[in-house]
Amino acid sequence: MTRLTAAEFRKLFTTRLWLWMLLASVAWTVGYTALAITFNGGRSGMTPPLSDAAGQHALFAIGAGGAGPLAAVLAAVGAAGEYRHRTAAATFLATPRRARVVAAKLVTYLLAGGLYTLACVVASLVVALPWLAAQGRGVPMIGNGNLAVLGAVIISAALFAVTGAGLGALVGGQAATVAGLLIYLYIVEPLLSHITAWHSWTAYLPGVAADGLTQASQAGVRLLSPWLGGVIFAAWAIAFGAAGLARTVRRDII
Repeated sequence: MTRLTAAEFRKLFTTRLWLWMLLASVAWTVGYTALAITFNGGRSGMTPPLSDAAGQHALFAIGAGGAGPLAAVLAAVGAAGEYRHRTAAATFLATPRRARVVAAKLVTYLLAGGLYTLACVVASLVVALPWLAAQGRGVPMIGNGNLAVLGAVIISAALFAVTGAGLGALVGGQAATVAGLLIYLYIVEPLLSHITAWHSWTAYLPGVAADGLTQASQAGVRLLSPWLGGVIFAAWAIAFGAAGLARTVRRDII
């Protein structure tokens, strides 16, 4: 498994997509963090004040958490790319046990997603801590549960990457997988989760469960507790990974 995982990392680094996705993730983190601090405390009341634990949680969870969907896209492209570029046949001839290949992809993107978000966490702290300290609003990392939120953000992005890899292996088409993933995360799920009458079950949707894990609070959206959100989101990630593995084992390779 170690050899296969190393091979998957080599495949990942053969293109520059990983670098562009990483730069986009860090840029999102820096941009969101700067805007959130600049406009926090205004009259809109859209976000809690950064002097409160809830405001600090939202700042880190939404800022660094933006790496999660991008890690999912990277993983989906990587898993589905075997079919687009017609390298799947060569891959499975070299390693006939297809389940091991898919498992290696899942592990590779699990680690890549975590590392992506670790970089975003560092970027968020580099921007936020000195800026808030200069305003007299110091942020305790151990206090207020901020360290736990940052850890949850890293776990969430790793699970997003596993979900993307599973979807890529399941669908097999890069464009269809990425388009479906983005439409669901940024259009379908937000619409569903803001319908108050459906709050009894929308909290268990993948993206909302991920928000529950990181406590990325949004107005009008019901979130689960961190531990339950983490369990539900992990279950989704495992389910998509298992579905992608099963589909790959049975797929005809041309």
